[in-house]
Amino acid sequence: MKKFSALLLTLVMVLSLAACGSKTEPAAATKEPAAEASFTTVEAGKLHMSTSADFPPYEMIADDGSFEGIDVEVAQAIADKLGLELVVDDMDFDAALLAAQNGQSDIVMAGVTVNEERLAVMDFSDSYATGVQVVIVKEDSPIQSVDDLANAEMIGCQKATTGYIYCSDTVENGGYGEDHVTAYDTGATAVMALVNGQVDAVVIDNEPAKAFVAANPGLKILDTEFAVEDYAIGLKKGNTQLLDAINGAMAELKADGTFQAIVDKYITAE
Repeated sequence: MKKFSALLLTLVMVLSLAACGSKTEPAAATKEPAAEASFTTVEAGKLHMSTSADFPPYEMIADDGSFEGIDVEVAQAIADKLGLELVVDDMDFDAALLAAQNGQSDIVMAGVTVNEERLAVMDFSDSYATGVQVVIVKEDSPIQSVDDLANAEMIGCQKATTGYIYCSDTVENGGYGEDHVTAYDTGATAVMALVNGQVDAVVIDNEPAKAFVAANPGLKILDTEFAVEDYAIGLKKGNTQLLDAINGAMAELKADGTFQAIVDKYITAE
C-alpha cells in the first residue's frame, strides 16, 4: 500500500511539472522587446530639417518667430510618425542643400526640385508636390512672355535654385548666359531688385511668386509657365534606412488625408 501511494505521488509530481512547462513558452513571448528603429539621425531622438524659411507658403517665419508652411508641417507630421522631435535649421538655400548632402542635417525641405545634378550628390524621397517656375515682371514691362526673356538685360533668381541654373546656362543649352543673370540669397531680395529696377524679371516658383506679387503692387506673373518640376525631400546619399522610413511615413500621410489637409491650409483651390 505504501509503495502504491509513493508511486501515485511521483506520478502527480511529474504531471504537475509537465503542466508548468507547457505555460512557459507563451509567457516568454509576451516579454519580447519592441523592435527598435533601424535608421539613425544626426542627433538621437531628433529629425534635423535644413531649410531656407523665405519661400512662402512652403517655409516662412511666423509673426511670433516660429517656422510655418507646408514643408514645415509635413516634416513635423513625418517626425511624429517616426517618433522624433523636429528641429528646423534655417539658413541660405544653397547652405540648406549642402547641410543635408554632408550629413549635417537629416533632411532638406525648401521646395527642393529633383534634377540630375542634385541626384548625383544626394538621395531624394518620393515626390510630394509639383513645382512650377514662373516669371515676375513689372506690370508695364515689355517682357510679356517667356520668349521675351531673351531680350532682358538682367534676370534675377535665388542663388542655387533651378531657376538660376536654367537661366544662367548657355544660350546653346536654352539659358541666357551668366552675364544676364544675378543670383540673390533669397527670393524676396530678387523681387526687391525688380521693384527697384535692378533687374528686368525674376524667375521663381509659382507659389512664392504669388505671395511676393500680392505684397508688392505693380508686379505681375506672366501667364506662360517657365518650367514644371517635382519637389522632394533631400537626404545624404546612401542613407537608405532613413529614406525608406520617410517614404513610408509620407505614404501614410497621403493615404489618411493629412498631407492634403496641410496643403489645403496654405494653398486654396483656384
